[in-house]
Amino acid sequence: MQKFQQKWLVAPVQKALIAIIFIANSILYAPVASAQTALPTLGDPSDLTTSAERRLGDRIIRELYRDPDYIDDPVIADYVQGIWRPLMAAAKARGELSPELDERFAWEILLGRDRTVNAFALPGGYLGVHLGLIGVVTTRDELASVLAHELSHVTQRHISRLITQQSKQTPLLLGAMILGALAASKNPGATQALVVGGQALAMQNQLNFSRDMEREADRIGYGLMAPAGFAPQGFVSMFDKLQQANRLNDNGSWPYLRSHPLTTERMADMHSRLPPGEAAAAATVPSTLEHAMVAARARVLANPGVDTLRQWIAEPQGSGFAALPASRRVGVLYAAALGSNQLRDAAGARAAAKKLEDLVRNDAAAHRLAKLLAAEIELAAGDAAAAVNALAADANNTSSGSSSSSNRRPELVLRTQALLRAGRAGEGTSALQTWVATHPRDATAWQLLASTWQAQGLALRAVRAEAEAHAARYDYAAAVDRFKAGQDLARRGGPQVDHIEASIIDTRLRAVESLLREQAAER
Repeated sequence: MQKFQQKWLVAPVQKALIAIIFIANSILYAPVASAQTALPTLGDPSDLTTSAERRLGDRIIRELYRDPDYIDDPVIADYVQGIWRPLMAAAKARGELSPELDERFAWEILLGRDRTVNAFALPGGYLGVHLGLIGVVTTRDELASVLAHELSHVTQRHISRLITQQSKQTPLLLGAMILGALAASKNPGATQALVVGGQALAMQNQLNFSRDMEREADRIGYGLMAPAGFAPQGFVSMFDKLQQANRLNDNGSWPYLRSHPLTTERMADMHSRLPPGEAAAAATVPSTLEHAMVAARARVLANPGVDTLRQWIAEPQGSGFAALPASRRVGVLYAAALGSNQLRDAAGARAAAKKLEDLVRNDAAAHRLAKLLAAEIELAAGDAAAAVNALAADANNTSSGSSSSSNRRPELVLRTQALLRAGRAGEGTSALQTWVATHPRDATAWQLLASTWQAQGLALRAVRAEAEAHAARYDYAAAVDRFKAGQDLARRGGPQVDHIEASIIDTRLRAVESLLREQAAER
């Protein structure tokens, strides 16, 4: 149970959402009970259809959205997506990702505010990544190797195969596990899985795939690296790093080691795939300044504690700081600036951010992140106008990246927040509307759009945007409630009501009510 509680997927047993998470751990990812056999060929069918797997993933994911460890940080999410998209494209080009899976699965990555080094695949094309993993990898290639491995678990239908292997009565077991988990949630002292229906279902710490499946995910994931634009050496250096941690650290703080056991055969296979002479160079690939900043951000946002933040804030003043490699200095300054911002020390945050900006001025990607951090600091300090100006200056500065950088999600979210604080909500509406039109499942953007419309006195539009935000996170009951509130508001609005908006609300209400009925029927 101690290991079980370490995982971001599962909050403490006192929380009601443990029911669905028990399903993920105890059913979907339980180890194969029989002796290991050869992996079926890639074309072997599964009893679980792609639609059923997606629905099961949706059930799990809507609970994770409610978990306090879930975090939607636009900067880190944007960086991870920049790695994820090329891997997806490579999987399609190589035929690993079929058109059916591409269409039916969600292909969404959730970030967990957890300091453990972990990543996992879920049914329906969902992946989870802990901030602890992002904070410990030293290159984007290492992070890409983890994402490629987890992506391959999904494209090869390993999850559905495990369900098929475990039981032909999956729906009955799922229902039994929900009941057992709810009973456990009422008993904070529970340390073992309950015996339900005469079967002892062990609670697993991580997502345990068979060794054959791990090797297959390694092989296919490795093959995605070069076509996606990443150095395949990232696989080797990540394996070496995890194996070293395994030798030095067996206290459970590296759960990725336990969920993905690094056998000698797997490591040897990865080393053998590199051309002669490149294996030794795998561990010496330098970190980019951008990656160093994102990793530092992940470490700070993982809530390391006040004492640790103060140590990071003091590190740039150390005698050995100037001798550090450039990427290390950049990471230290970023952590110091963001840490000071977390502790509400605006002056200290500004000072560190200024040194950081001077250091990365000639690196376009890193300079962009420095400007975003500077705007974030000004916003936290209460100077919304300065935050807007910082973002505007960056958008007009061609040396800091592409001319379209202002349309990227981190800039869009931060600029909208700053405009709201500055009393200029109307200036951010158009960009948000364009964004949600092409990203309808972005709950954060919908919520910001609701705030901008509310600030402009457009209450009916604001209510609809709130409903869409709930629907984007599969909380259909809350979405129906808000859509009905919009109908009531439209009826009371009289002749001045926006009839087009009211018509949209009516249509969306019927659609979401249908989804709510389906959701209720699955319970």
